[in-house]
Amino acid sequence: MEIYALYGTSGTGKSSSALELAHRMNIDAIIDDGILIYQGRKVAGTSAKYEKTKIQAVKRAIFHYEEHATDVRRMLQQLLPNRILILGTSRRMIERIVEALELTSPIEYIPIESIKPPQEIEAARYVRETMGKHVIPIPRVEVEKDFLQRLVASAQQIFSSKKEVIGETTVVHPPFTGGRIVIHPQVLRKIVEGTCTYFKEVHHIQKTEYTFEDLPRLQVTLSLKLSYGTDIPALAKDIQQALYNEASYCLNIAPASIDLKIAGLEFASV
Repeated sequence: MEIYALYGTSGTGKSSSALELAHRMNIDAIIDDGILIYQGRKVAGTSAKYEKTKIQAVKRAIFHYEEHATDVRRMLQQLLPNRILILGTSRRMIERIVEALELTSPIEYIPIESIKPPQEIEAARYVRETMGKHVIPIPRVEVEKDFLQRLVASAQQIFSSKKEVIGETTVVHPPFTGGRIVIHPQVLRKIVEGTCTYFKEVHHIQKTEYTFEDLPRLQVTLSLKLSYGTDIPALAKDIQQALYNEASYCLNIAPASIDLKIAGLEFASV
């Protein structure tokens, strides 16, 4: 069995990257936060994301509980995957998991920074810290089966191919996560207004909006007053960059995108 380890600090997007990495490297099994995933389905273990405290979650993730570790070891011996991907926050955590599961092959370590751009890592951290969202790289039907534990259904119903989408992930809100950050619209508008004062071409700010649904995205609608011959795409790019820098500095949140809409154009008379 070949062992690969994807590691990085909490909230950097390891789970959301696991399926793509496994597909690209022909890895058929994943261990993530206490569960064993084989070919897209949870087959053993219990997710640490459902523990009530962070300490319990860490213990679950490193297979501290013998019954838990035995369950996953037994399934690994039964399935004998050719390649397995283990997710952890550090190399030391990976070593603890490998030791608990009695895996003996050499480990090929893969830092999250080597497969995920810095901006995406920052966006993933934002989602974790502000919304408490954790990703499990298995379909929702499998998560519900694990979470409810008393769901009564036949194996055929649960594992029906019609209910599984390859590459699907599920977002959950663990009990031990905190609250969420809310940015008041007036504060956001002041940031946008302050940034736009550096651009004499900005005539009016019509609308500002910050969305949190998947990634932090800033949407700004402007009207411009321009001189003839102004390079509008270049100006828009400069405004976008300035808004990105200011929002990142003031809010300590790097927007995943700055969507700029020009709703009105007025050309200055010569």
